[in-house]
Amino acid sequence: MKKIQLFISLFILAFLFGCSNDTSDINIDDINAPVDISALMTIKQDNSGKVTFIPRGEGVSQYEIFYGDGTVDPGYVSPGATILHIYAEGVYQVKIVGTTLNGKRTEVIQVLTVSFLAPTDFVATIAHVPGDNMSITVQATANLETFFQVYFGETPGETPVDFMQGETLTHTYANTGTYQVRVVALSGGAATVEHLEDVVISNPILLPVDFESPTLNYAFTNFGGANSTVVNNPNISAENGSAKVGRLTKNNGSEVWAGSFLELGVPIDFSTLQKIKIKSWSPQAGIVVKMKLENLTDPNINTEVDVTNTVANAWEDLIFDFTGVNNANNYQRVVIFYNFGNNGTGLNYYFDDIQLTSGAEQVVLPLTFQSTTLTYNFTNFGGATTTVVNNPDATGINTSTKVGKLVKGSGAQVWAGSFIELANPINFASQQKIKIKVWSPQAGIIVKLKLENLANANINTELDATTTLANGWEELTYDFTGINNANNYQRVVVFFNFGNAGTGTTYYFDDIKLSN
Repeated sequence: MKKIQLFISLFILAFLFGCSNDTSDINIDDINAPVDISALMTIKQDNSGKVTFIPRGEGVSQYEIFYGDGTVDPGYVSPGATILHIYAEGVYQVKIVGTTLNGKRTEVIQVLTVSFLAPTDFVATIAHVPGDNMSITVQATANLETFFQVYFGETPGETPVDFMQGETLTHTYANTGTYQVRVVALSGGAATVEHLEDVVISNPILLPVDFESPTLNYAFTNFGGANSTVVNNPNISAENGSAKVGRLTKNNGSEVWAGSFLELGVPIDFSTLQKIKIKSWSPQAGIVVKMKLENLTDPNINTEVDVTNTVANAWEDLIFDFTGVNNANNYQRVVIFYNFGNNGTGLNYYFDDIQLTSGAEQVVLPLTFQSTTLTYNFTNFGGATTTVVNNPDATGINTSTKVGKLVKGSGAQVWAGSFIELANPINFASQQKIKIKVWSPQAGIIVKLKLENLANANINTELDATTTLANGWEELTYDFTGINNANNYQRVVVFFNFGNAGTGTTYYFDDIKLSN
């Protein structure tokens, strides 16, 4: 290519000289080597690495640019023209060669420094996920960036997660705590800019308290010689099929007022319900079980109620009536005393399911199907039938004695299901996920959960989950994050093997509850 271009230049020059002066003799060999060889090198300021070369010199018929970045072939440039080359960030030895018509060459070396600019207008947005206290989202925008990286601060030496502008990353922490999140905007080279932010992950204890969460820290404060902790349920029965419960040990010689308390994440809201119910187990009947509520910052702001238990060595419901309580007192500390007024003798007492109640039992979340007084009225449609039965497989994550059974009859509609109406709309103010334990003879089927307004079924929302286990209990999670709590969803509809006609198969479900 070089020889062809040189030949053409010589031919044109000879032709011109021949036309202008037929009698003159021109000696090409007398042309001197080029002088003043250089190149103007301009770098585009957009981190693209684009460099434009404008070679300059005297007596040059053609330039060659050797880029110095490992590119084998040089670039050829005619006088007055430009050439473009793309570089990575770095320092390069660029060689510019000027050639005359007679092939004489002059070369110079120029140093080219390609340094990318740091991203500008960098904004990193880190936010908590509504209804999920353990998760955050990360987004970022910037100019001159190529991509972003985020370090969530959860493990030493962690590998960052790469993401692009316009993406939203969600990260769920395994434990509560304060984590330093680092978001980095990267240019095409070494220049970066970063954002550091401390994120507090807290998973506050909220009513109802059932001691089943694997992430919550049920941190009891003990006094007077009592000691409370979370343990396995020592007496799983129809009255309480929970796996985990609270245990209060009133040690030998402990004070008559010995007890323990839990601090809730928010004050108790007594605006609609003003009674608190707990499940209680005691080795003695006829003892005083005291519940005291205190303001978190001023324990002198308090109220208390006594209840005498009636059953020994079995679970029973105790209801503490706080009717008329001053909701403005912001009661946030729940204190429990067993056998109040008597010194401790080393006995163990158990309690569970601390929740607001109207007094009479109602069909509300969590739905455990354990009540001996409630009637769980299901409405069936499309060829499905649901009833409450004994747990056919009280193993694994579900040792409850009672569960819901849905039979999708032979020939039932693909949308066959059943629903139950709750006594009150579901309150999604602090928790926006629903968990259900399910048992299916098939893995890989869709279990649909639909929520409806009681007065207008057209006001509804639904989510699907897919089973992964056959012939065993598993827990499905339905994430209703962002749900409109004002829609007053009060009807819970369950569909098994949604999208397929019924074949007479039986499915089971249990423990429908709000969760984070």
